[in-house]
Amino acid sequence: MSRRTFPFLFFALVVLGEWYGYQAFRTLVQHAAPGTRRLVSILYWVVTVAVWGLGIWGMRNRHEHPSFKSYFGGLLLAVIAAKMTIIVPLLLEDVVRFGRWVFQARPAGGGSGPAMPRSEFISKAALVLGAIPFVSLIWGMAKGGTDYTVKRITLRFPNLPASFDGFRVLQISDLHTGSFHTKEPLQRAVQIINQQNADMVFMTGDLVNNYATEVEEHIDTLAGIKSSLPIYSILGNHDYSDYVDWTKEGGDLAKLANLDRLKQNHAKIGWELLLDEARTVERNGEKIAILGVQNWGGQGFARYGNLAKTYAAADPTAPFKILLSHDPSHWDGQVHGYPDIDLTLSGHTHGMQFGVNLSFLKWSPVQYVYKQWAGLYQRGRQYLYVNAGLGFIGYHGRVGFLPEITVIELRRA
Repeated sequence: MSRRTFPFLFFALVVLGEWYGYQAFRTLVQHAAPGTRRLVSILYWVVTVAVWGLGIWGMRNRHEHPSFKSYFGGLLLAVIAAKMTIIVPLLLEDVVRFGRWVFQARPAGGGSGPAMPRSEFISKAALVLGAIPFVSLIWGMAKGGTDYTVKRITLRFPNLPASFDGFRVLQISDLHTGSFHTKEPLQRAVQIINQQNADMVFMTGDLVNNYATEVEEHIDTLAGIKSSLPIYSILGNHDYSDYVDWTKEGGDLAKLANLDRLKQNHAKIGWELLLDEARTVERNGEKIAILGVQNWGGQGFARYGNLAKTYAAADPTAPFKILLSHDPSHWDGQVHGYPDIDLTLSGHTHGMQFGVNLSFLKWSPVQYVYKQWAGLYQRGRQYLYVNAGLGFIGYHGRVGFLPEITVIELRRA
């Protein structure tokens, strides 16, 4: 689907959703008094217009007083999701009704057959189905966005130095600190991180939404993450502030100053930001290499990273390599050309902050865009882990793919 076609298709679906939503509510009160039916119709359209108006206003102006405006956008998303769901059973019913009308016997003397009323049962079922995404998305804003989960996995490698057998690395990603309006959620996340007692901590990009200042009220909180070894971080696509119209805010020099300030904020937190660089971790004379590349995006995202430079900076005597690369598209795009990069840690996709994430079923709309989008992937001896992210952006919550802290234990095969 082209980018030009999508807005028209989306608009058509929205119009269809609003019409079928209205039809479902009308059917529910079809036996009520005329005054009640009229009141329900008026309330339906008043609420609909209010939700759309507040939602669009909130999304267009969410940088001003974002603490409540972001919820208006989320409410609109929940309503849209509900009505998109309502379309399915009612549209199928209309197809069946139309078929019956076409093939039914005509009354004597010609003319069309009697009108076939909409099923009250189908309307009720449609509304129940629509309530599922609506309630889920509202819950996602109320609780899911900060319902921190710890994912633990064990990976085995034949080339892992013996001194690192049992070494535990902790990954966080996509904090998007500009989306937090109080300090408490991240303070709680830091407590959970410290409870894991990991040997090493990594942050794989998108510390902010756009502006370096977004993280500054959280610097003291994030500086509380404990690690006996250096905490390494990288940049994600949002950290470069490419989504800001800098012509209105001082031009390219202001954009560069914002990026420089963000780099300084990494240092203030106590993180060592890797910009196409590598570091060596040593235990008992044995080594592993940590490589950190700048953002290398797929799907039209900017490519700042230089993997060849990053790889060249790694200690050639280290038999085991971990790469920090924000966008999982990089794995297929370039990383496979470096077969001795054993483990790549990425983020970026957020699991789209919405989907089904069960032990036997994993689904999210983002899977139609990204081949690797959440969890663990393997090709040959190389592994990729895609962290679902700790924060959120756009939709002010999470459903299914909750904010994630990943603990990976490395073992010798």
